[in-house]
Amino acid sequence: MDAISEYQKWKQQGESLRLQAKQAMEARFRDLLLEAARIAQEYHSDFGGALKPPAAITTFRYKTAAGSKAKKKTAPKPKEAPQATRPDPKLAELQRRRVQVQKKLEAAKIAGKQTRNLEDRLYQIEDEIRLAGNAA
Repeated sequence: MDAISEYQKWKQQGESLRLQAKQAMEARFRDLLLEAARIAQEYHSDFGGALKPPAAITTFRYKTAAGSKAKKKTAPKPKEAPQATRPDPKLAELQRRRVQVQKKLEAAKIAGKQTRNLEDRLYQIEDEIRLAGNAA
């Protein structure tokens, strides 16, 4: 009879420990997902692309914060100019990207965040602009 009561006590402790482990794992899982979502959002805002999850993970989505900026609608494009006066589209795109990175760099400086990645990206874009200008 002593073995039976010991077994029941052990089983009860096991259930209690199992419940605690389950709750701890669920909390850790939510914390990691929130951190992953924050990193994905920061990556998207800094580098303009989406992070790809490992092949074993098929989906990963996050909702943007309520206070985040929505994408602005672009104005309709004017009619195309004659071919002779139209600027090089590659050069125009590079200049547009340079302006965007400069704005992000200024915002990061004001916020006191690290700016090295943005400075490097700005240098790369300016280098591409110089190369595109020499090729034209």
